[in-house]
Amino acid sequence: MSQFVEVAAAVMLRADGRQFLLAQRPPGKVYAGYWEFPGGKVEPGESVRDALVRELHEEMGITVTACYPWLTRVFTYPHATVRLHFWRVTAWTGKIGISAPLEHSAVAWQARGEPATVAPILPANGPILKGLSLPDTLLISMAAESGTQAWLERLERRLQAGPPPLIQVRDKTLAVAERAAFARAVVELAHRHGAPVVINDDPELARACGADGIHLSATALAACSERPDFTWVGASCHTAAEIARAGELELDYAVLGPVMETPTHPHDPGIGWRRFADYREGNPMPVFALGGMRETLRESALLHGAHGIALMRGW
Repeated sequence: MSQFVEVAAAVMLRADGRQFLLAQRPPGKVYAGYWEFPGGKVEPGESVRDALVRELHEEMGITVTACYPWLTRVFTYPHATVRLHFWRVTAWTGKIGISAPLEHSAVAWQARGEPATVAPILPANGPILKGLSLPDTLLISMAAESGTQAWLERLERRLQAGPPPLIQVRDKTLAVAERAAFARAVVELAHRHGAPVVINDDPELARACGADGIHLSATALAACSERPDFTWVGASCHTAAEIARAGELELDYAVLGPVMETPTHPHDPGIGWRRFADYREGNPMPVFALGGMRETLRESALLHGAHGIALMRGW
């Protein structure tokens, strides 16, 4: 018998992805009046996806038509230890509470990346709100290859064209002064468009240039004993053990790969989608898929549990 109560939790997103749904627990239930992501217990012999679909049909009267695994969190309440399997639900038929009685006291749509307008929220669901504010595209700099000015011009076009991505300043081979100037320029440009920036393996530079956080290489992750003190902290991972370590440190995201063959490693097939899904299974944080990624592979990434895709050349 599992030591956990297995629970399927739905992060319901409107079509434009800018809002998500919270539901209020009704009187008579544990934590009555608290707000949560809707869902319920996984029955014996039932998959998490099937439980999710069933619960949303029973509790809200809707039929899920598109959903994706996202992340898993374990939380101990006074009455039980629950393992919450969060899935993003992006499409459904029916209207909430119309074709079946609504089992919650109320529902409220919330803006991603903004403070919640309802309270109190179940303690286990708090970290999920930060995960929802994380962009679903990560752009990794390659200014040493293309030139800093050309890369900045390319970034500006991307920022003007679409929703803000997360930007990772990598370029470890640039001279120290050139990398610092480049990082400052990226931060200035990105912040004008509401995009967060993380700096690879250099907390001093991150603070000096006003970046939002740091990104740890796999080597730096292995040497890290506690979470660095930044708003956003991520890490590059290549194995299930590294993903687990990033989770133990309560980092905000991980980048896992390479998933597929890349131009710099043309004879390396990568870990593939199956191992990507296996490595990230049960982890408590969003994971980006890296390696050979392009927009046409986003759906495959989501189906295998990725938060989104990380792009170097593919954008």
